[in-house]
Amino acid sequence: MTVFVVSLFLPNTINFTLPTSTSRVGTRRSSNAGKTGKPPLGRRHTAKPLLDTRKPSLFAQRDITPPQTPTADANHDEFFAQDVDPDLHVAHYPKQENRTSILAPSDPHSPAWGSGRLLTQPKSRAGSPPPANILEHNKLVDKAAALGRAGIRQPQLQGRSESHDRVFAHADWTVVPADQGNGGLRNAVQAAVRNGKLHDKIWVGTLGMPTDALEDTQRKQDIEDRMATEYDSLTVFCKDSDFDGHYTHYCKQILWPVFHYQIPDNPKSKAYEDHSWVYYVAVNQAFADKIIKNWKRGDVIWVHDYHLLLVPSMIRKKLPDAKIGFFLHVAFPSSEVFRCLAVRQELLEGMLGANLIGFQIKEYARHFLQTCSRILCVEATNDGVQLEDRFVDVVDLAIGVDPVALEMNRNDTEVQTWLTTMQERYRGKKLIVARDKLDNVRGVRQKLLAYELFLNMNPQFRDKVVMIQVATSTTEQAELDATVSDIVTRVNSSWANLAYQPVVYLKQDIVYPQYLALLTVADALMITSQREGMNLTSHEYLFCQDGKFKGHNKHGSLILSEFTGSASVFGGNELSVNPWDYRQCSEAIKKALEMEDEEKDTRWEKLYAAVMHHTAEHWHTAFLDRLDKAYDEQHARGATSVPRLSINTLGSQYQRSERRLFILDYEGTLASWGSPTSIILTSPQRTLDVLNDVLLDERNMVYVMSSRKPEELDILFKRVPNLGLIAENGCFIKEFKADRWVEFADPEKMREWQKSVTGILQYYQERTPGSFIETRHCSLVFHYKNAEDSESASRQAGDCASHINDACEEQRVRAIPVEGAVIVEPIDWNKATAAKKIYARMKRHIPPNMPYESPVDFLLVAGDGRDDEVIFRWANELGKDNTVKSVTTVSLGNRNTEAGTTIAQGVTGMLTVLQKLAKIS
Repeated sequence: MTVFVVSLFLPNTINFTLPTSTSRVGTRRSSNAGKTGKPPLGRRHTAKPLLDTRKPSLFAQRDITPPQTPTADANHDEFFAQDVDPDLHVAHYPKQENRTSILAPSDPHSPAWGSGRLLTQPKSRAGSPPPANILEHNKLVDKAAALGRAGIRQPQLQGRSESHDRVFAHADWTVVPADQGNGGLRNAVQAAVRNGKLHDKIWVGTLGMPTDALEDTQRKQDIEDRMATEYDSLTVFCKDSDFDGHYTHYCKQILWPVFHYQIPDNPKSKAYEDHSWVYYVAVNQAFADKIIKNWKRGDVIWVHDYHLLLVPSMIRKKLPDAKIGFFLHVAFPSSEVFRCLAVRQELLEGMLGANLIGFQIKEYARHFLQTCSRILCVEATNDGVQLEDRFVDVVDLAIGVDPVALEMNRNDTEVQTWLTTMQERYRGKKLIVARDKLDNVRGVRQKLLAYELFLNMNPQFRDKVVMIQVATSTTEQAELDATVSDIVTRVNSSWANLAYQPVVYLKQDIVYPQYLALLTVADALMITSQREGMNLTSHEYLFCQDGKFKGHNKHGSLILSEFTGSASVFGGNELSVNPWDYRQCSEAIKKALEMEDEEKDTRWEKLYAAVMHHTAEHWHTAFLDRLDKAYDEQHARGATSVPRLSINTLGSQYQRSERRLFILDYEGTLASWGSPTSIILTSPQRTLDVLNDVLLDERNMVYVMSSRKPEELDILFKRVPNLGLIAENGCFIKEFKADRWVEFADPEKMREWQKSVTGILQYYQERTPGSFIETRHCSLVFHYKNAEDSESASRQAGDCASHINDACEEQRVRAIPVEGAVIVEPIDWNKATAAKKIYARMKRHIPPNMPYESPVDFLLVAGDGRDDEVIFRWANELGKDNTVKSVTTVSLGNRNTEAGTTIAQGVTGMLTVLQKLAKIS
């Protein structure tokens, strides 16, 4: 079995060697090198290939110039400096083709650790991004046509572009570890391989670089062959325009903001959905085609993150039996936010192509289920989504860090050197550290404002506290960058002196040894993300705070935004803050710095236990184990897997039995579906005759179950004496040979919740012409099958179900979308609970001298709807543990089911089976 690990970026990429650049690579030493007898600060030691300290290479170079601050203590930047050639911005780095143990940055959407290295790769041929104003788009196209341009190339640059392409088409190349990508995923896969939990894997992804310049088909084939044979990777080649439209435009400017509760439709938006959606589809299709071409029966396909939401469904269409898992590493927003996407239905259906969908925490999983119910109008349970032809399992499983690799990296001598250096430099100071991507989601601005408020309110801490904020830069946040720099300047202008700088703001990444040392010496880590799937920086911080390093045996505090996934994992042992509440954040800083050592130790021990439980390897293994289980269960319930009912086998079991129980659904099983508002309530004569024939044998007990009201069932079956009845899906029971109904649901509670739900249903009925509300004793039904506008009615029904499920959860009721209706019924009563009551009552009446424990030795349960699945499950359990000698569950139709057998002929087939059994003496 091979596991396809499908992520947008491969763990490795290509670096080209150009004759014009290799001779110019050089290094620049720090200005303080050689003055203290210590290693030059910021210089990379290439003798330790274990440490992955490289700089991002995706399409754009970072600005590594930190903002100027009015302070005399200006060598903080030199302290964290890196060896970069001043002309080429290319650093020395060791050959890395044969590196076997690399710890990637854990946070999946942060750039990698920078050593100052820039990869030599082609420039993108992608066209310019669409303008902020959609109305300007046509003007741009017309202008391009008038100038005779292709894409973004101007005529005067055409020759230069062609020359650029020829250089890369013939340049030498090597495979090197990639800088961009999901570090947490890579660490998890590496840990699983190291510990023997993953034996055969194939990475599927792009090289993370423009490839149009590699026009030579043979060159692309050579790269693809080497990646496959030496690096277990299938390379997906996309046109530069497709990748740019997919990643830069749709993923980063549409999906990323929406998934983090920010609507992208604003005047400053640089992309709009109509422009970039086609590119998103194209890249997803390229991934699906690559996987389909290489898939073999038994392989596992594991798709990752919001870049590839459509891939599961695309694969499912071509490979119906494939085992597909999908995991979303970022947050999933509430339905109110997600529904703002124009292609919301396509995205949800794409994800639902998987057998198992994973989220970081329960909140995200719940949002997904509610969104599916609301937008797709499907039944969403706590375990997953019930589609018409199959069930999709949904699970929450938090990813973590790899402690083994972290420990290996932390024991490097360079980390210990940096640790000693930092302790000396910041001796007598309390350190608050942070490392964030500089975008609106990470909350860097809010953090600095809270820190400024803390200094204003607590003058006793001035000269004693330093905040070191590492901000990995992005090319899309110029305004935020300027705002943050202004705040830093203001804080340092107010409180700095010749010996003290309250904020060290590094608008560049630091090398990995510096990062680990910084986490170790910190007195507090402060994370104020406005939304974040799972912040693994906090996990690494807690791991580094174990006190193992000489001279550092304290435990620091963790200040963590309540809007991160990690906050749900840590169980309140961190200092939880609302990033928008600056006063609360300020007070959290004060508490973190003043906290007694005993409390710090207690909190850290609980947090550390959570980190060591939710490891990367545990996440990997638990997800794949759950995927195997979900696939087996779903495959066993598939329409093609469930065997046909054998009448001969059933007849033999029937003939050998002495105590028989039949529980049969009515509409769709014993009779065709009729109108719920029919004035004349009658059952087909054949149905009545069959039931009477079965009841002629005194060894038979027959119950008919329905969603109809008790009085309606009395009318329908008044000509079948001694028949047992189950009304309103289990809320009422008339026992076999009894004359009166027993109501299990509390009438007072029923009236209470129906009163509030009726108001909600009336609201949606008014907005759905042609719909109506049916009131039953224990349930309500919103019918919209005959609505004037079916599309609008379906949308209103989804909103209605979501509204009720959100508002009435405490009242123990649920809204279930079915075809043409929304049924609102109690959670605590269903057909299975009614069957259990019947079975328990029969068991109590077994004569004490009888040699058997079960009241029946033959059980036949038949149904056709989703509400029958619970009773199938109950009956199957009786058969598995041999409580009942012969158990047969039958489902009518061609859908996935938990029933053990099916009948394809529908109502006619079911009545024929019962007739044949009745004739057996």
